[in-house]
Amino acid sequence: MIDRDRILAKLDELDSYLRELRSVVPASFHEYLTVEKRRSSERLLQVAIEAVIDICALLVTGLRLGLPADEDDLFEKLTAREVISPPIADLLRRMKGMRNILVHEYGRVDNALVFETVQQRLGDFDAFKREILAFLRNG
Repeated sequence: MIDRDRILAKLDELDSYLRELRSVVPASFHEYLTVEKRRSSERLLQVAIEAVIDICALLVTGLRLGLPADEDDLFEKLTAREVISPPIADLLRRMKGMRNILVHEYGRVDNALVFETVQQRLGDFDAFKREILAFLRNG
């Protein structure tokens, strides 16, 4: 059984991270390179992605889609069940890759890529949220 309350709480948490991230995103790459802007953007992006992965895990568990082998398997299972679309699944794989770089390979963080992401790709989170809410309404 899907725990709608927990999923909705995670979606609210995601909204909170995105609001905060949008409030700290600098207008220029030069400003982004300041330690405070860069670190706060990286951390907020990381926790936003983790909230997305948590929501996917809650759905896989609630729908009893089996134990995922890894996080990519979460996205595959949700796509197969038509909870999320293939394009959103592809976005989620890229988000997870970004999160892994931010968390595990800190020396290789591409500042330009992170800046571009926080400047231009936050709508991807909104697209994910729309699909999840549509599923919860209709599913």
